[in-house]
Amino acid sequence: MSLPLSGRKILVTREQTKALSFAEKIKALGGKPVSAPLLRIACRDRENHFEFFQSISKFAWIFFTSSNGVDCFFKLVNRYQVDIHLQQVKIAVVGRKTEEKLKQFGYAAQFIPSAYNADTMATELLEKYSDPGPILLIQGNRSRDILPKRLEAENLLFTPFVVYETYSNEVMKDKLSSILEEHSFDYLTFTSPSTIEAFVEMTSHIPHIPCVCIGTTTELRAKQVGFQSILVPNEFTIDGMITCMINDIQKRG
Repeated sequence: MSLPLSGRKILVTREQTKALSFAEKIKALGGKPVSAPLLRIACRDRENHFEFFQSISKFAWIFFTSSNGVDCFFKLVNRYQVDIHLQQVKIAVVGRKTEEKLKQFGYAAQFIPSAYNADTMATELLEKYSDPGPILLIQGNRSRDILPKRLEAENLLFTPFVVYETYSNEVMKDKLSSILEEHSFDYLTFTSPSTIEAFVEMTSHIPHIPCVCIGTTTELRAKQVGFQSILVPNEFTIDGMITCMINDIQKRG
């Protein structure tokens, strides 16, 4: 009996530390993952961070829109050994994976949206908390502006705080084109708009290969750069992306 992804060759473009679990799930279902980490993540440390962390108790909410944000935020907290009194602050996370990362540091989220994207996060939180108070928005240097724009439109007080930086993986610049030529891929996978932007930077053309985008924001970026065949899972997670590919294979017969 063949497995659901049997023989399918799939390009995994996630940042290297996160690509392994995705590749293992593809393998377990009979697929053939090829890793091409297009991005690298580095926590941002600035001289004024110590003073900033000491003032965090003035915020009513902390918003985490990625697991990278959670990871780097608490790494900085531990580095400076700051008592940030999070017991007085509510925490909102964009999705399940971000919530899981938060739990690793011993904290629980008071809010998680029904759909894992920034627009739904803002809409549902404001339905539940019409006056949430000052918000600390944890971001990366390439974070989308969807959530800040929504908060601005609602005249809410928020402070962006960049705790990590995303860079194109220089190692892949000379390799990606040859990887695409060497392999006949069935699917390309993208887990953020930044991975799509890095892909475009490193290739001379958009291949006619179905691409699977983790969510609607990533889908929009894929459309903007010229991808024609785009698949989006119902659940904006890695498992959802895998289910999306399986459903597409079954649909094609």
